[in-house]
Amino acid sequence: MEFEPVGVEFEPVRVEFGLLGPVAAWDPDGTPLPLGAPRHREVLGRLLIARGRVVPVGQLVADLWEDEPPAGAIGAVRTFVAALRRALEPARPARRPSRLLVTDGPGYALRARRDVVDAWRFEDTAARAAEAAPHAAVALWDEALARWRGPVLADFAEVAWAAAEQARLEALRLDAVERRADALVTTGAARDAVADLRAHVAAHPGREDGWVLLATALDRSGRRGEALDTLRHARQALVGAYGPGGGTALARTEARILSDRAGSATESAGAAGGIWDRTAAAWDRSVPARSRARLHATAGLLRDLAVTGADGLEEAREHRRDLVAAAETTGDDELAARIIGSYDVPAVWTRADVPEDAGELARTAARAAARLGPDGPPALRARLLSVVAVESRGDAAADTALPRVAEPPMAEPWRLRAHRAAEEAVRLARRLQDPALLAFALNGAFMQSFATCGSAARRDALGTELTRLAGDHQLPGHEVLGRLIRLQALAGLGDLAAADTEAEEIDRLAHRHERPLATVFTAWYRALRTCESDGWSAARADYTRVLAETADCGMPGLTGGAAVLVALVPVMRGDALPGPDDFAHLDPGPYRPWLDPLLLAASGATEQARRALAEVPRPPHDLLQEALWCVLIRAAASVGHQPVLRRARAELAAAEAESAAGSGLISFGPVTRHLRAADAALAATHAPSSTASARRRV
Repeated sequence: MEFEPVGVEFEPVRVEFGLLGPVAAWDPDGTPLPLGAPRHREVLGRLLIARGRVVPVGQLVADLWEDEPPAGAIGAVRTFVAALRRALEPARPARRPSRLLVTDGPGYALRARRDVVDAWRFEDTAARAAEAAPHAAVALWDEALARWRGPVLADFAEVAWAAAEQARLEALRLDAVERRADALVTTGAARDAVADLRAHVAAHPGREDGWVLLATALDRSGRRGEALDTLRHARQALVGAYGPGGGTALARTEARILSDRAGSATESAGAAGGIWDRTAAAWDRSVPARSRARLHATAGLLRDLAVTGADGLEEAREHRRDLVAAAETTGDDELAARIIGSYDVPAVWTRADVPEDAGELARTAARAAARLGPDGPPALRARLLSVVAVESRGDAAADTALPRVAEPPMAEPWRLRAHRAAEEAVRLARRLQDPALLAFALNGAFMQSFATCGSAARRDALGTELTRLAGDHQLPGHEVLGRLIRLQALAGLGDLAAADTEAEEIDRLAHRHERPLATVFTAWYRALRTCESDGWSAARADYTRVLAETADCGMPGLTGGAAVLVALVPVMRGDALPGPDDFAHLDPGPYRPWLDPLLLAASGATEQARRALAEVPRPPHDLLQEALWCVLIRAAASVGHQPVLRRARAELAAAEAESAAGSGLISFGPVTRHLRAADAALAATHAPSSTASARRRV
């Protein structure tokens, strides 16, 4: 060790310490220092893992004698410390205080720098390797792993005080072995990784990542048969270690190897797949693992992945949350803001697929915008505000319980914040004259255009502007979005001929630009179209087919409870309550609160239906709000619940000229028909003698 002189006349030597194996100390020439008896080495090991913190004498006694300490234990510890001081600082004059193993208050501390303890140097080198490009990383991983002489604190393998540090450092070593192998494979040296990986999985058969790396290294070495055999052995090993389940990474690796084998033989050097593989490998070799460039590139990749289909959307949704968290941990507010605001994937369905995640993301974006402040980069601020608006769709950003229908309308702060965010984002984007930014902001404005019922005309105008903007500036994803918005709005306005034209154009664009998820919405629209033109009987088969075809489209916000909406179509287009078994086999999903009162009324449970209506929350401000208000009117009319009838009638009045078809999924017919039913029920509740007959008519 090296020290600043503080009134002492001796120059202490540099001492290096070892934890990665038996406890050891060396002088500058690498000569082992005589540490004495096992108890001396144990005290040194205990002080080293304290990382410079004071260990009280009483704690040392308890650690060294886990059972009953002897009567002279404290004196023994002091003797051990004195012997260690002589071994570590042989040139220290008598009566001079130690500057390495110091007495501090109630105990002792070892004042060692990070660069003289092998475990700490291992950690620091591993951290540098993790940040390095793969070629440089291999050398750094080798340097880190070379510091290991054996198990951590090998001569004290069973003592309780060492267990946590032993487990932590061993976990870091196993991770380093795998990351070194991964770097070798990435740099094209897969053959060099095979032998070490075989030994690794033999010693640690429960490491799924190790098996995946071994199979990958074998495959990259031209030994695909061995790679597939390795994956089969891995499954057996994992089942033996942990029981059935898991092995997801093994399955993905096997699928990739089989897929590569099927296509690689015929793929030309210039084919897209080959270019992708070579470019991706070059990127991995050249760009450090935890660099900002990787965060930005990952954000772009997730944005593109989200529009590739159901699997890509689910993967993008899952990894987006992790990417945002990773960006926030950098401590760079502007970088985090750019990552959060980069996901401008067109969003058309107004119920979030995972409301909890959407709400958290909206709050994260709002915090990022607040940190930037009103004077921050306006384009970045507009992006963040657009994220707030899009992710606050429906009630995803609600931070308190939703207000009840039976109560007077109330201001909801989270909705007001999202609405203001959408307005400011559009204003900023228009001022900046940035077409892509304006398209994203208009997406947010669409999501916040459901403050009241009857917004189809406004949504048609938004969709028209977005379609023109995207077409003029070659933004195909947002052109599809604009046409989908128009499709829904035109269905609500009853202009089905214009909606048909939009559906055809959407299908054409989806095929040309590889946007398969867009056709999910046109398939639903065509079932609605059949229902409107030919009636429910003709549309039943279409709906059965579209439910089956889109069940796994990767959009649970759309498909969850969709079968219940379809089953409601013949009920709501007629005048009767549903039959007792019409919904028995269906999961209402997110629509249960608004369906239950209707089903209770249909079963004759009048008082239970009235209690359910008194508790039901207002419908979400989304594409189905008119439809759900219609359902509430039917339930409230059947049991004479005046507060809900009046509220539903007032909310729906703004949509009097529309059809309850604005979702583009299902249609409950003209809104005026449901308003008349509400008026009749309200009138009947004022005439007690005619109440029973009025309820029978409804």
